Amino acid sequence: MDEMEDGVWPTMVTPFKESGAIDYAGLERLIAWYLDQGVDGLFAVCQSSEMFFLRLEERVELARFVKKSVDGRIPVIASGHISDRLEDQIEEIESIARTGIDAFVMVTNRLAAADEPDLVWIRHAQTLLEKLPGIRFGLYECPYPYKRLLSPELLKWCASTGRFYFLKDTSCSLSDVSAKMKAVQGSELKIFNANSATLLESLKLGVSGFSGVMSNFHPDLYAWLTKNWKQEPQKAEAVQAFLSTTALIGSQPYPANAKYHLRKEGMPIGLDCRSQDHQTLTGVHKLEVDYLHSLTRIFRDAMNL
Repeated sequence: MDEMEDGVWPTMVTPFKESGAIDYAGLERLIAWYLDQGVDGLFAVCQSSEMFFLRLEERVELARFVKKSVDGRIPVIASGHISDRLEDQIEEIESIARTGIDAFVMVTNRLAAADEPDLVWIRHAQTLLEKLPGIRFGLYECPYPYKRLLSPELLKWCASTGRFYFLKDTSCSLSDVSAKMKAVQGSELKIFNANSATLLESLKLGVSGFSGVMSNFHPDLYAWLTKNWKQEPQKAEAVQAFLSTTALIGSQPYPANAKYHLRKEGMPIGLDCRSQDHQTLTGVHKLEVDYLHSLTRIFRDAMNL
């Protein structure tokens, strides 16, 4: 794969058994569902996957399982370097990259502390690139444990290395996205928006697609928008309005609410999480998800999607 596919890259959730173990049977069904929804790639071992609560061997096996299950139909990227020490991160990246994923996604807050300047970040990134030759990389502005947004200047440096192909942008700012698009112009580094509300306008600016939590609810609608917004602008505006409004469900406990929604989609998975007590998803929360599920079906029919 020379470049990342444009379109929708869901940030995958991880099904767990009541025992706390990863539910691989449920995960296999979930992967099939993503594929049926028309997604263009999968982002495994990310914050939605609860990677900060997985042992290294679990992160490795999770990446391996997703890559094997997809069987070449779409590309798979994964993160999973959650340690503070760079030496430990190198071990994590090597172990996960060996599973055959199409790119390893660096978490931007792992390369420097919140109070450290970009020069420190670049020095650490150079170390990783030198110690890990041959690995393709992506970038993820993960909000946990703190959000480190990349400046256009820093992103331009990343693009200049020729080693980075994917950025999950979490700035939620069209001005930031515009500046970043200019910074990577002419390179192989593609930008994917994680924010539903700004998606259509960011597509007009040239972003390559969507990679956000709402792709665990109705990825088919995001796939339609990323592929058809130019040809059907009026319908695209309606789809964008729907996606922006329904994304407010993200204020609920996540990923428990996504798992509840996926159960309504027929996924045989539980609500168990490691990052939170799934019982914080109240009856009212579930009722709101019920209505979201029904409304999405009505909207699809009304818009002939």
